[in-house]
Amino acid sequence: MVIGNLYLCPTPIGNLEDITLRVLRILKEVDFIAAEDTRQTVRLLNHYEIKKPLISYHEHNKVSSGIKIVNELKLGKNVALVTDAGTPGISDPGKDLVKLCIDENINVIPLPGPTAITTALIGSGLDTNEFTFMGFLPTKKKDREEVINNIFHEKRTVIIYEAPHRIIDTLNEFKPYAGDRKIVIARELTKIHEEFIRGTIDEVLSKIGNEVKGELVVLVEGFKEVINLSPEELIKKYIDSGIDKKEAVKLTAKKLGIPKSEVYKLTLNDK
Repeated sequence: MVIGNLYLCPTPIGNLEDITLRVLRILKEVDFIAAEDTRQTVRLLNHYEIKKPLISYHEHNKVSSGIKIVNELKLGKNVALVTDAGTPGISDPGKDLVKLCIDENINVIPLPGPTAITTALIGSGLDTNEFTFMGFLPTKKKDREEVINNIFHEKRTVIIYEAPHRIIDTLNEFKPYAGDRKIVIARELTKIHEEFIRGTIDEVLSKIGNEVKGELVVLVEGFKEVINLSPEELIKKYIDSGIDKKEAVKLTAKKLGIPKSEVYKLTLNDK
């Protein structure tokens, strides 16, 4: 018996031109489309003149709808999964359908495409070499405080999603932790009113206004440890702790962000 494929199809996060040719082809070829919001998906399909049956798959019906989709896949049907906007499976119930299909030995085929996370990151001006995505903040106060504390101790750039009606409260919750850390709000990405608001927590609060509209991505600069020791002092500290000179040079260079050759020259001058 031939089993169908589940295709994970990213859709535009705003601008309808931001969709790949491959996704358009798959949407035309599958037997039906599983959509988080069928009304949103119909607008996209109408724009590209695609006519396909739709089935609703969202947080509140993911168990019953997931079973139906898996049964159709087992009958050899091919299914495309789409979210409201962006890549399915990121901060939405698509991840549960993926797990269910994997457990049932159904082939899952992820397609590349738009996501607000990387779009916001590359335009933020913050470090892109290392970053972590934390989704939406918890709603329970205790859990929320713990996550916010973790955000401001994270050395990598942190990316979260936030709703417009909660952003002011969230930024005020950040204030005790933020110091002079850079904060970036990416709003309405790829849309007409796209905007990046950058600065310290106070600067961002003063720029953002009281009535915030649109989809938001919040980025927080990673924690940078302040080293008050000179390279010579740091090398000595490492050696005194039992680390050999070669490793001490390597660690000092990494910690201070200077070439290893320069640090090594300092050890030669000590001779």
